[in-house]
Amino acid sequence: MNITIFSFFSGIGLLDLGFEDEGFNIALVNEFHTPFLYAYKHSRDHLKKQEPNYGYSSENIIDFLSGKPKSDLEIFVAERRSKGDIVGFIGGPPCPDFSVGGKNRGRDGTNGVLTQTYSDLIRIYHPDFFLLENVKGLWQTQRHRQFYNEVKASIQFSGYFTTDKLINTIEYGVPQNRERVLLLGISHNLAKSLTLNIEDNDVEIPKDIFDWGKYAKYQASDVFKYPWPQRSVFEIDSTLPPPIDIPLELTIENWFRKNDVVNHPNSEHHFNPRSALQRFLIIEEGDDKKKSFKRLHRWRYSPAAAYGNNEVHLHPYKPRRLSVAEALAIQSLPKEFELPSDITLTNMFKAVGNGVPYLASRFIARTIKDFLLNK
Repeated sequence: MNITIFSFFSGIGLLDLGFEDEGFNIALVNEFHTPFLYAYKHSRDHLKKQEPNYGYSSENIIDFLSGKPKSDLEIFVAERRSKGDIVGFIGGPPCPDFSVGGKNRGRDGTNGVLTQTYSDLIRIYHPDFFLLENVKGLWQTQRHRQFYNEVKASIQFSGYFTTDKLINTIEYGVPQNRERVLLLGISHNLAKSLTLNIEDNDVEIPKDIFDWGKYAKYQASDVFKYPWPQRSVFEIDSTLPPPIDIPLELTIENWFRKNDVVNHPNSEHHFNPRSALQRFLIIEEGDDKKKSFKRLHRWRYSPAAAYGNNEVHLHPYKPRRLSVAEALAIQSLPKEFELPSDITLTNMFKAVGNGVPYLASRFIARTIKDFLLNK
């Protein structure tokens, strides 16, 4: 049985890549920001991935609710169903309006409204399942949580059972403390055909049927109890042996070496603001608690890979900001993944920071696949 997905707010395809590498078929990719879509195509070509069945779309997602793209999407979904595919929508609507460190405008913000648009898309086209990913602010901030609950209830009312969870991607082996809310829905019709033990009057998928942590390698609460190193004096190109009794696979130095970031095609893609050089030299390795100018520790995990809103992450033992190659490693991507050199650094870092870490994407996809195939 084929499982086909239509991807929205695709960015450079980090969520899609995890699903594709777990055997999902990519039917359509929709990304409004053309530099991201260009980078998506570049990375797929480099990885020798098959082109999506219906190609790439840079339409505004709102256009799928009216006009020609709407009829196209109807045809595409119907065609995949005629082939016997399970059809799913996946997407992470832009989230700065819900982010604690962002604009905090909520549902009325330019980006915040897109979460509602995505839920409208789900209710109109009624895929067999869907996944919505967003920042923890949508889950934890009271007024945003009210909006989230309204969105979830409207989707449930349109014929879906749902399950949601606030996850930390570090639990899946990602070297990054990054919390995200995930909402999964499965249509009543598909649940019935899979003979899932869900009562008709239920709205939630029972936890004994779907386990978000099925492939989690760690519990976040346990990870943070390890004796992680705190701060070390910054010294250019210094050596520092790894401490004992910590999971090395969760350290950024492990991923820098694993991805051979020094020789990566994006190794030289980093900002070089000369006015900040003196500041770069005095911040200790591991001093990452400030709002900006966070220096990572080589033998620790990274804070959330968010490189916008004046947030600057510094290399542990180089007098500079992180390179794109290093940011990709922190997002747990395969070392073969690369971005094109002819887009701006701003677009590169924004695209990387917006994406769902690859390992988390892959293990979430595997969990959903097991569920849909009734394993």
